[in-house]
Parts: sequence; C-alpha cells; structure tokens
Amino acid sequence: MDRMSAVKYAELGSFLRSRRERIRPADVGLPAGPRRRVPGLRREEVAHLAGASVDYYNELERGAGSQPSEQMLAALARALRLSADERDYLYRLADRPVPVPGGPASHVHPGMLDLLDRMTSTPAQVITDLHVTLVQNPLAVALLGDQSGYRGPRASFVHRWFTEPEARLLYPEADHAYQSRSFVADLRAAAARRDAKDTEAGAMVRTLLGVSPEFAALWADHDVAFRRHDRKRLVHPVIGLVEVNCLNLFSEDGRQRLLWFTPAVGTDSAGLLELLSVVGTQEVSEVSAATRTAGSSPRRQGRG
Repeated sequence: MDRMSAVKYAELGSFLRSRRERIRPADVGLPAGPRRRVPGLRREEVAHLAGASVDYYNELERGAGSQPSEQMLAALARALRLSADERDYLYRLADRPVPVPGGPASHVHPGMLDLLDRMTSTPAQVITDLHVTLVQNPLAVALLGDQSGYRGPRASFVHRWFTEPEARLLYPEADHAYQSRSFVADLRAAAARRDAKDTEAGAMVRTLLGVSPEFAALWADHDVAFRRHDRKRLVHPVIGLVEVNCLNLFSEDGRQRLLWFTPAVGTDSAGLLELLSVVGTQEVSEVSAATRTAGSSPRRQGRG
C-alpha cells in the first residue's frame, strides 16, 4: 500500500465520505435533480468536481486505491470545500506534506470558490499575490489557456512574463511595456505586505533580478501599486483581440485574488466573450500546452 498504512487509508475514506455528505449540490453550483437518495453530493459528482475518475474516487472512499497525489488532494479539498484545517488534515492522512502558502496547491477559501462557481457567464479565476493561478472556471481557461499546470518558480505568471517570451503572446506587443511596469509595481506591493519571515517573494525577486535586465531596471524605479482593476487587451488564438475590464477581489490577508473579466464598454468584446462558450477550451488549451517546456509538470487534474 505505498507509504500509507491501512489505518490511514480507512480514516481517509471515512473523512472524504463525511465531508461529501455535508455538502448540498447547490453549494457547489450543481442542480439538486430528482430522486436524490443520499445526503450531500454523490460520489460521481465529487469525482467530476475534482477531475478524478469515478472508479478512483470510489476506491478512496472505500479505503483502497493508490496514494493520492498532492495535486489530487488539492482538487479534492476544493471540491469538498474544506477549511484550511480540514485541508491540512487531509494531506496528513494521505502522508503528503502540507503545501506552503502561495504555491499551486494553496488552500482557496471556500467563500471565494463559491463566488467563482457562481460566475458562469464571465471568465474568472483565483490567483495568489505572486500571480500563481490556483483555479479557473471554464471561460477563463477558454480566454487565457490553462494556467494551472505549472510548478516551481514557473507557476507564477510574473516569473514567466520576464523569463519566457511565449508568455507575452497573451498581450499585444504594444502593451508589453505597460504590463511589465504594472507587474513589477504589483509584485513590490505584494512582497512588502508579506510577513517578515516569508522567503518566497524574496526568492522570486532575487531570481528575476539575476536573469532579467528589464525586471532589474523596473525594480530600481521603486514603483509600488496593487493591480485592483485594469483595462486589458488580450490576444486569443481563435477569436482575436479582446478588450476587457479586469476586476479584483482580495482576500483578507491579501494573499489571494478573485479576478473576473467583463467586456470593455464601446468595444465588440461582449460578443467575442459570448463566442468563447462556443469555441470551448480545446483550441486554446492546445496552444497553452505548446508553450510549456518538456521540464514542466503535467497539467493538474480538475479545478475543484
């Protein structure tokens, strides 16, 4: 049984079942449907929300199956709307290290996930203060590509912006200088807001200072400003240039942000955003995947 003991497997299954049974379908944006004989969610619904196969999730609840990966645990925690303490307990039951704040497996507040689930007609996603994408709704994937599969320093879009030319394809070249300055000012604000014991933001800044002359020059300007709202032009590989308003909702500690995109007034972006639901995620996901190097980690399953 891999690294987990039989006792922990059994407790993991019982814990997942107890959390599943307390959630109503409406809590996670699912219709109640007729003839529902079980309290809470069905197993297949949790599997769908977490991006897992139904057979695999069934085995987990039975206290069997292979040891779940850290990515799967993060997806399950989000699907089941676990609190931070419950999420940590889930990782410990699975004999996996509890994720550090700020990484791709960071805990997302259930209230923020609830808001994201209710945004069905507009692209939206939750990111960290260092621009690590934690979870996206389908329209955000269709607009921006799947941003959730990166690991290590590359998980931050700001890091990729200054180190990988392909990251800049999302914006028109004429807007690159403005975006660079905005990213640096936002990063300086986020780094200053973090606890003095934090090392993640400092390590990111030192890395970028060493590899990107552009970043170093902008950092020396000492501009500081959180990106609370913005008007952006985005380049989509299928529907072309889309002009949107990007709005932010910050968590209490400032470590996470819910971003959502609305069409800019006076443009044809409303119709283009509606077209996203028709275009779907296939084309843009293929383009997004093509920009990843062979050394990047595979795409995380599910959005939770």
